[in-house]
Amino acid sequence: MYHTYILKLNDGSYYVGSTSRLEDRLKNHDDRKVKSTKNNLPFELIYNEKHKTRCEAQSREYQIKKWKSRKAIERLINTK
Repeated sequence: MYHTYILKLNDGSYYVGSTSRLEDRLKNHDDRKVKSTKNNLPFELIYNEKHKTRCEAQSREYQIKKWKSRKAIERLINTK
């Protein structure tokens, strides 16, 4: 199982990622091992989609990142 996920960081920004091991990835974020989130802890997992393949999860991650719109991400979060 693969995941596309969104974190809300301490500064109010969003981080979009994908992984096959969500719990391990969240632990890496929490342990400050992810460069782009380590200075904005704590975070909250606010969105998670499950996918059958890595390709599907990464495609969805890239789709969300291409929006480059806070409002679009918040609409997605609020529809789930």
